[in-house]
Amino acid sequence: MHGLGQTKYIDDIVLPGMLYARIKRAGVASARIVRVDTSAAEAMPGVMAVLTGREIPVNSFGPSFQDQPVLADERVFHAGDGVAAVAAVTEQIAIEALEKIKVEYEPLPAVFDPVEAMKESAPKVHPPNSNIYATKVVKRGDLDRGFAESAHVFERQFRTQMVEHVPLEPHATLAEWDANGRVTLWTTLGRITLGRTDIARTLKMPVNRIRVVGTIVGGNFGGKNEITQEPVLALLSKKTGRPVKGVFSRREEFISSTTRHPFVMDYKTGVDKEGKIIARKVRLVLDGGAYCSWSETTLGKACILAPGPYNIDNVHVEAFVVYTNKTMTGAMRGFGAPQVCFAYESHMDDIAAALGIDPLEIRLRNVFDEGSISPTGQVLHSVVVRDSLLTAAERFGWREGRP
Repeated sequence: MHGLGQTKYIDDIVLPGMLYARIKRAGVASARIVRVDTSAAEAMPGVMAVLTGREIPVNSFGPSFQDQPVLADERVFHAGDGVAAVAAVTEQIAIEALEKIKVEYEPLPAVFDPVEAMKESAPKVHPPNSNIYATKVVKRGDLDRGFAESAHVFERQFRTQMVEHVPLEPHATLAEWDANGRVTLWTTLGRITLGRTDIARTLKMPVNRIRVVGTIVGGNFGGKNEITQEPVLALLSKKTGRPVKGVFSRREEFISSTTRHPFVMDYKTGVDKEGKIIARKVRLVLDGGAYCSWSETTLGKACILAPGPYNIDNVHVEAFVVYTNKTMTGAMRGFGAPQVCFAYESHMDDIAAALGIDPLEIRLRNVFDEGSISPTGQVLHSVVVRDSLLTAAERFGWREGRP
C-alpha cells in the first residue's frame, strides 16, 4: 500500500457529516486567564460548537504527573497551551472562528532558562511547588580522592538544544460517538492503551466506553506517546452529534507537542598521565518545559549513562529536571542518551587533544570490557565496545596517514 501511494492516514478519512476542529493557542508564556469570550465565534455561520477548559470533566493529564490541562482554563503555562477549540463545517471556517475568540490575560512572570529556574527566587511555573520536580544521583568510589590522585583535571560545560520530532504526518485525531454513548477515536497515538486510559480519565468515563483505533502513523519517534487533542475532539463530537477531525498544523507540532529535552551538562574529569580516567563528576540540568511528560524516565536514563562507556572507579552524577515556561519536553528516541553521549564524547576528544593522545587510543585505554562494573554496580556481559571501535577504525582507515 505504501509503495502504491494507497496508504490511508487520518487526514484521508472522511465520514458523513464530519466537522473540522481547530484549537486556539495562548500565545503567551505565563498568564492568568481573566476571561474567555466565545460569543462572536459561536455566532459565525458554519461554526457548530465551541469548547473551553471549563467544560473538560477532568482537566488534567500526563504519563507521570497529571500537571497538564487539556485546555487551559485558569492559567497559561506556555505559549502553546490551548485555551479554546472550535468545530466547524470546514477547516477554514474553524481557523477564522479562532480569531473571533477573545481571551483576556493577566501577564505573570515567566522563566525560560533551566538553571535560573532552579533558584529559589525564580518565578514558579506551577506555584507553590518548586520548579525542580525530579532528581537522581549516582555515586561510586571516593570522588575527592580520585581528583587528588589525578595528574590532570579537565572541566567543561556542554549544552544541547530543544529538538522537534518533525514527523511527516502531524498529530491527527478523528472522534465519533455511537447511539449507545460510546466514543471511537482514530488517532496517531503510539501508545493507545496508555492513551485510552488518559482519555477515559479526562472524559470521566469508563474505559470500556472508549475505543481507540491506532491508525498507520506517518512518523512518531517518541513524539506521539501521549494524548494531545483527543479529549477535545471527543467533547466537540459529543456536543455536535457529528464526527470531528483535527489535524495539527506544522506550527502546532513545534509549539504544542513534546520535544527533546535541552540539557545543561557540567563535566569534570581527572586522568593520569596516560589518559586513564581516575574520577568523573557530572551535573545535569534538564529543561522539562511546562509539563513533566516523560521527564522522569529521561532523567533516570541520562543520569545512569552520563559517565559514558568507560571504566571509572570514582564517579558522582547528580541530575535535576526543572519546569520552565517553554514548550513541554517528552519522549524522543534515546530518552536522554544522545545528549549525554554528545557531552562525554566531546569531553573525551578535548582531553585527548590536550594530552596529545590519539582520540581512538584514549578510548581504548578506558572502555568497558567483559565483566566491567558500571557506576550503578551492574556487571556487564557481552561487551563489544572495544571490538566495535577497532572494527570501525579499520574499516574507516583511521590509522592511515596518522602519526
